[in-house]
Amino acid sequence: MARAHAPSPELGAHLTTLYDRFPFQRSFRADPIAQIRSYCTDRRHAEVAALYGATLAVGNTTAIRGSIRHLVELAGGDLVRVVRDRGRPDPWRGFRHRWIRGDQMTYLARRLHAIYDSYASLEEVFLEGMENGGFASGIDSLARAARGPNGGRDAPRGYRALFPSPLDPQHSPAKRMTLYVRWMVRNRFPDVGIWNRIPMGELRIPLDQHVFWIAYHLGLTQRRTRSWATVEEVTAALRRIDPVDPVRFDFVLCHTGISGDCPKRRDIDVCGPCAVRPDCRMWRPVPGAS
Repeated sequence: MARAHAPSPELGAHLTTLYDRFPFQRSFRADPIAQIRSYCTDRRHAEVAALYGATLAVGNTTAIRGSIRHLVELAGGDLVRVVRDRGRPDPWRGFRHRWIRGDQMTYLARRLHAIYDSYASLEEVFLEGMENGGFASGIDSLARAARGPNGGRDAPRGYRALFPSPLDPQHSPAKRMTLYVRWMVRNRFPDVGIWNRIPMGELRIPLDQHVFWIAYHLGLTQRRTRSWATVEEVTAALRRIDPVDPVRFDFVLCHTGISGDCPKRRDIDVCGPCAVRPDCRMWRPVPGAS
């Protein structure tokens, strides 16, 4: 059994150095948030564009950005108009991104139309859940609203899987929904920050494969699989470093993995300059080694 690898006392300082040195503009251009921000002309456009962008956040960032751009082009440049028209006529016939289809995107437009009939903002949907049971319940409230009546059983095939909840029996890490909330709440670069009733300190880490791998190797979690419990464990460790903005390292950790700055193996040429190398499980001293 592998030894537990706890964060070093210096991890906070090392993560801060990694953050301060990080080439944000390089990675910002490659991230879906750059595409989303260009459509954020007002609150409603920001909410809708970001939700579609987060829903499509599957696969590599180049493909995601291309699919977001294509989706908006097929909508005539106005996703909110499609929502207002309940997706009629279907603008996304034949659209596909990985396993996500155009009929699912049209159904989401119809769900958003129904939600906005009852709520002024998706922030209200999230807050309604959060006030009844914390952050996970807020994600669950958004997921249930997006799924629609009967838990999405009347939706197109595969649609329900687009909106997992931490409160489902599988205890999903709900990476895309958590990423959406980060975009909406966090008011520091590169995020949008249009929701102002949710403290940044309440955010949870969007746990994709890159962030999970690095978090595990830095000792931020001892768990070997991604689940909501892992999300809470990693976030709690980061909150001890930065209680006000615990997810500020998310973008940096994610793109450290995406860019290859973390090769996910021992490579002194790449790892040598890395600020968090002293904290990494792969570089820890082996007991008894000379």
